[in-house]
Amino acid sequence: MTLLSGRELAADIRARTAAAAAALAVLRHPPRLSVVTATDDEASAWYVRSIAAAAAKAGIVCEVEDLGPEATADGITAQLSALSADPTVAGIILTTPLPGGMRLPELAEAIDPAKDVDGANPSSLGRLMTGLPAFAPATAEAVVRLLDHYQVELGGRHVVVVGRSAVVGKPVTHLLLDRDATVTVCHSRTRDLAAITRQADVLVVAAGRTGLIGPDHVALGATVIDVGTNATPDGGLAGDVDPKVADIAGALSPVPGGVGPVTTAVLLRHVTDAAARGG
Repeated sequence: MTLLSGRELAADIRARTAAAAAALAVLRHPPRLSVVTATDDEASAWYVRSIAAAAAKAGIVCEVEDLGPEATADGITAQLSALSADPTVAGIILTTPLPGGMRLPELAEAIDPAKDVDGANPSSLGRLMTGLPAFAPATAEAVVRLLDHYQVELGGRHVVVVGRSAVVGKPVTHLLLDRDATVTVCHSRTRDLAAITRQADVLVVAAGRTGLIGPDHVALGATVIDVGTNATPDGGLAGDVDPKVADIAGALSPVPGGVGPVTTAVLLRHVTDAAARGG
């Protein structure tokens, strides 16, 4: 069984990003990323700190706009609109969770698609679906990059995606279709999930449920990409795939250390790409 670690790939992407950021700093100014947050959720705070630390190492200026959990939809929208209009800002991220009753797609409409480095604006997903230039959500792109890194053939193969979120499931489906894969999407209402997932040459799991996929869900020798990042009681992370799947699969991405580091690296690469396109 091949362990599909994302650390080597992430390091390569980070090195290329740092070089691009350095070149942009010489030409104009360092790329600038604005992270807007409106929560006191500790998991979100950890994610923001990790982005800021990685950005600093890459030569990207990362500024956190903390609006607090009492923020209103109008206040968040106004902040995103102001950042979109700021020519010195290359990329914008709106973190989740959001205050009660607010939905990410509705607020993210205020993010300029040219600065939407995590593909949150619904127009970014629409452009992705129709083959127009757009930033894909970083996690979805990270899945495909990880498969490419390990030279996993996609053309003509059957890929099953478990999960239909706008952050991973839907965009990764379109990225895989663009690579000529035959894609089946499963979700919480799918009947006899195991019968479908066992048909997969490549299985991508992004359901947000610890251990959802067990050995009986996987065909012998299949490639399994675990996108799950579920908190454990001891403060660690667990994936959506039971570790016992390693006895059946031909290749498996670990949690942590698989898709996660690639996601952060891709996100920052999007920032330098956005800065370069901004002129």
